[in-house]
Amino acid sequence: MAIFADENTRVVVQGLTGNQGRFYGLRNRDYGTQVVAGTNPRKPGSDVEGIPIFATVEEAVKETGANAAFIIVPAAFAADAIREAAAAEVPLIICVTEHVPAQEQTLVYNELKRHHPGSRLIGPNCAGIISPGKCNIGFTPSEVALPNGPVGIVSRSGTLAYQALYEMTAQGIGQTTCVGVGGDPVPGTSFIDCLEAFEADPDTKAVVMIGEIGGAAEEEAAEYIKAEMNKPVVAYIAGVTAPPGKRMGHAGAIVSGNKGTAQGKMEALTAAGAHVANNPTELGGLVAKTLANI
Repeated sequence: MAIFADENTRVVVQGLTGNQGRFYGLRNRDYGTQVVAGTNPRKPGSDVEGIPIFATVEEAVKETGANAAFIIVPAAFAADAIREAAAAEVPLIICVTEHVPAQEQTLVYNELKRHHPGSRLIGPNCAGIISPGKCNIGFTPSEVALPNGPVGIVSRSGTLAYQALYEMTAQGIGQTTCVGVGGDPVPGTSFIDCLEAFEADPDTKAVVMIGEIGGAAEEEAAEYIKAEMNKPVVAYIAGVTAPPGKRMGHAGAIVSGNKGTAQGKMEALTAAGAHVANNPTELGGLVAKTLANI
């Protein structure tokens, strides 16, 4: 099985008529994803290589049965695009847009929790989600993914998610789903959300979790792993050499004092029973060893 997205997922792309939206929307479709619609209030009735364009997400859902929204619009419009998809009762919303202000992220996060609990937001500032052989929504290069495998992946970093996929595939280990939750301060979907879904998925036998410096999401995930997870977790934390007070990459990747350090996160995960890699190239071998011991 896969979590959140599979071969039955029908995608409306908010931003399909833009250069980036067109490139990734068509790339996702070429992989086999059911990209059934796009939206642009100025271009209803047109199409992008046969994919119909609607004025609103609500119309796209009504006409095509779309059950996922892929948001790839400029930062100034991202929050309202999320709100529009949620108002149309789209159950899965993936927003890859970066530079969305943290205040807007917080407002949208709480609005969805209070008024649209049936809509799951992944992102913003994320790579998206791929269930190999079934569905790809976002940026993830499908060439490094292998279907029909026992490993689920969740990552704050898109690039490291790609490497994790590559390391698994190089070992001949397929993946159920790889979720990029994004590295911004207020992600719509957390590590714990994904760990819970992988724990419940009968086809996922082990989980790879990739974190980075800043925040407390990894420590919170460690507590969940210790208390609730029966499946083994292999982890990697990026930013071991990052100097305190300096932001590294993502908006949420900043160490303040002794909080949010890579070492602290690694220690918390190790104490929770996770197998922690020292560098991302170790992930494949460590997962292979872990699976052999199940």
